[in-house]
Amino acid sequence: MSRAVVHHAPGVDCNVSIGGRTVTAMAEAVVDLDAIAHNCGLLAATAGPAGMMAVVKADGFGHGATEVARTALRHGATWLGVTSVAEALALRAEGLTAPMLLWLYPPTETFEEVLTAGIDVSVGAVEALEVLADAADRTGTVANVHLKLDTGMSRGGAPAEEWAQLFTWARKFESAGLLRVRALWSHLANAENPQASGLLAQLREFDEARQAAAAAGIDPPIVHLANSAAALHLPQARFDLLRAGIGLYGIEPVPGRRFGLRPAMTVRAQVLLTKRVPAGTGVSYGPDFVTDRETTLALVPLGFADGVPRHTSGRASFSIRGVRCPIAGRVSMDQVVLDVGDLPVRAGEWAVMFGPGDAGEPTVAEWARWADTNPHEILTGIGHRVPRRYESIR
Repeated sequence: MSRAVVHHAPGVDCNVSIGGRTVTAMAEAVVDLDAIAHNCGLLAATAGPAGMMAVVKADGFGHGATEVARTALRHGATWLGVTSVAEALALRAEGLTAPMLLWLYPPTETFEEVLTAGIDVSVGAVEALEVLADAADRTGTVANVHLKLDTGMSRGGAPAEEWAQLFTWARKFESAGLLRVRALWSHLANAENPQASGLLAQLREFDEARQAAAAAGIDPPIVHLANSAAALHLPQARFDLLRAGIGLYGIEPVPGRRFGLRPAMTVRAQVLLTKRVPAGTGVSYGPDFVTDRETTLALVPLGFADGVPRHTSGRASFSIRGVRCPIAGRVSMDQVVLDVGDLPVRAGEWAVMFGPGDAGEPTVAEWARWADTNPHEILTGIGHRVPRRYESIR
C-alpha cells in the first residue's frame, strides 16, 4: 500500500490527493527535516574523523526513507543503511547514489540488480559469498561485501567457529577479482551501558575477529561497530564508520543522558466531535471506562490501525491546547475518545499524540513506556494511512 506524502510549509492544512481529488486529511505525521539535519550534524561531529551511515530502514523509521536520506546526506551522512533489497533498490530508483549497505535477504536472492546498482551487501556465511561471487561473474561487476561477525548478539553474522572459513573464501574470491571486502562489522547488543559485562565481552570479541581477519589476509578499508548509543558515548567503538539509527530521528539512545538530539516527528489528528456527558457514562467497547463526573469527551480519528497501541488504553494521553487529555476507554481500530474535562474543545482543533514535548505534548519516549516497548516500535508503527508532511526552513 502506498503512503501519502505531502510537502507543505509550516502551519498549512494537510491536503492529500486521492484519485485526482484533493481532500483534507483528518490526521498527519509532521516530519521536521531541520531536526533530522540537526541530529545528523550532531552525530557526524561526535564521530570525529569516522564517517556516518544514516540508517533509513523501515521507511526511515516511519519518517520517510527518501526524504530522510536526502536530508542526512546533505548534513554529514556519507552512507545509507537499509534492511532489504527492496528498500535499497527503491532508494536507487529515487536517484540516491550514495554508498549503501543492505544486510537481510532470502537464500534465493541472486543479487544481479543489487550489484548492477552498486549496493554493498552484508555477508555472514560462505554460501552467500558463493552466490555473490557467481552474480559478480555473470554481471561483470565486483561485489562489495561487508563481512558480518557475530560477537555475542547471537543474531546475524558468522559465529567465531566459522570466521576462519569465511575469511578464507572471501580471500579466494577477492583474489579472483569477483568481490572486494570493503568492511568488517558487527552489532552491539547493549551499547547503552558502558559498564555492561556483555558489552565489554563484545568489544573484546570484535578485536579478536579483526586480528583473525588480518591473519587471513583480510584488510578492509572500513571497520564499523557503533550504533547511535555507541557513537555518542563509546569512542572505542567508533572505528571508521558509525551507523546512526534511532538517534538520527531525535530519540536519546542512552537512558538518563541527553546529547541535544531533537525529535523529528509529531503525530496529530483533528477532533471530529465533542459531547458533554454526565457521570456514569460508559465510553467505548465494554465499556471498560465509565466517567466519574460530568465531563466532555472528544473523538479523535487515530486508532490501533494507525499505530496507537491498543493496550495503552487507560495509560496514555493526547494533548489539546497543551493540556494532557487521557484516553477514555479502549483504543479502537480507527479512533480514540479523550476525556477533556472542562476544556472548551471544539471540532477541528488538533489533538497531538506525540511530538518533541516542547509544548507539553507527550513524547515518543512516554508512549514507549505506556506501551511497554521502545520508541522504535512507536515510530515505525505509525500507519501508512497517516500522511507525512515535511517541514523545513533551511
